[in-house]
Amino acid sequence: MTFRPRRSVLYMPGSNQRALEKAKTLAADVIIFDLEDAVAPDAKAAARAQVCAALRSGGYGRRELVVRVNAPDSEWGKDDIDAVAPAGPHAILIPKVASAEDILRAVRMIETAGAPTGARLWAMIETAQAVLDAPSIARTARDPASRLSVFILGTNDLAKETGVRQIPGRAPMQTWLSMVVAAARAHGVEVIDGVFGDIADAEGLRRECEQGRDFGMDGKTLIHPDQIVVCNQVFAPTPEEIAFARKIVAAFEQPENAKSGAIAISGRMIERLHADMARRMLALAEAIEAFGAS
Repeated sequence: MTFRPRRSVLYMPGSNQRALEKAKTLAADVIIFDLEDAVAPDAKAAARAQVCAALRSGGYGRRELVVRVNAPDSEWGKDDIDAVAPAGPHAILIPKVASAEDILRAVRMIETAGAPTGARLWAMIETAQAVLDAPSIARTARDPASRLSVFILGTNDLAKETGVRQIPGRAPMQTWLSMVVAAARAHGVEVIDGVFGDIADAEGLRRECEQGRDFGMDGKTLIHPDQIVVCNQVFAPTPEEIAFARKIVAAFEQPENAKSGAIAISGRMIERLHADMARRMLALAEAIEAFGAS
């Protein structure tokens, strides 16, 4: 079981050369070079060139490098994909995805542009239509040719489109968040939570990270490097969780438990499904340890 940690997913404006260089020193699991919202229209071409140069020059270690291009049907989308795809990002993030056809069309564009075989496709879920169609969008991941592997929630855009208020606890959005997670998990797609906008509110960030984690998300998108530490802490297994996971796996590997569907461990009844969950947690912990050692 192999995992790539995606606890902290930091947006960096593609137009800011200093930010692209600084990303090489940050503890974020994933860097998203942003060519869309973070870049003014008159800076799009220059940002595109800078991002491609950064991808080719390397120096980012184990960090996963993703580029958010402009929407494929925008005036910059095709040029973004044509330039970025052959430059070697780990994934290309497509904004404004609303249907399965959007995924298939983006894949055709990426492949025509010369993306390497291993390059993946990530999708922004940031409209009401995307939430309602999340099952059909996620279903495209059943076909490896779709390259789809990750959903990113665009909660700010969702709030803008629907008019819901972004209040602490996100009560107006909780049903939507759960719908997207369920759709993604049904088809093997990972889910990254939306951004938390108040850079100065570390406790508010922690609470929202904990909520996203408890909803089953894999990590959170961030808008400032100061948010990385909290995010990495919350989305990582604790030492106590790791120790208990090892105990579960070891117990089910004992010959006397080979045919047991459930056993008692530390006063709790543990089923085989918990052993599967424990193995997944240990694989994530190992991936995080490897990332930190790089």
